[in-house]
Amino acid sequence: MVVQVAVLTFDGFNELDSFIAAAIINRCRRDGLTAYITTPTPVVTSMNGVEVTGQRPLAFAAEADVVLVGSGIRTRDVIQDDDLLGSFSLDPTRQLIGSQCSGALVLARLGLLESVQACTDATSRPWVEACGVEVVDAPFRAVGNIATAGGCLASQYLAAWVIGRTLGEEPARAAIDYVAPVGEKRETVDRVFAVLRAGDQRPAARI
Repeated sequence: MVVQVAVLTFDGFNELDSFIAAAIINRCRRDGLTAYITTPTPVVTSMNGVEVTGQRPLAFAAEADVVLVGSGIRTRDVIQDDDLLGSFSLDPTRQLIGSQCSGALVLARLGLLESVQACTDATSRPWVEACGVEVVDAPFRAVGNIATAGGCLASQYLAAWVIGRTLGEEPARAAIDYVAPVGEKRETVDRVFAVLRAGDQRPAARI
């Protein structure tokens, strides 16, 4: 089984949003699940000035099995760039699609959050609501093949959701257990999966 994950990462990106999700998912490379930092240009610069070379071009999003849209300080510029948005396509009928914080703006702009309760960070919330999306005060929501997360560290929920939906709950628990703080592993794993269960509004089969 080979499952490819595109972590969309734009200029001004939040390092925690892209890297935490990608790193946790890549704990499952031996099982065929691999995440790639996917960028619109060969090099992008984070909100804190960290330059990163993309592993895949933005067009890769169309062929990926899973697409996670990261957050950043320039997301409002991204959703105003029709050429940029037109350079990739997403299909929730065959892909798992998730967003982190302001990444919800991209999903909203693409029409993927209609009639869906969504999560985002406090700063982005007014902008997401201005797109006509109902924002809930929660770290994670999933409706079928679409998930949203709010708050940088909520990226662990997106990662666990992706692993769970593609490989099953046991590999997902193992990945979270690996990255959890020593002495807090069991409670961290239990908390993550309690959040996933509470946030799954419309259970769907694994892809």
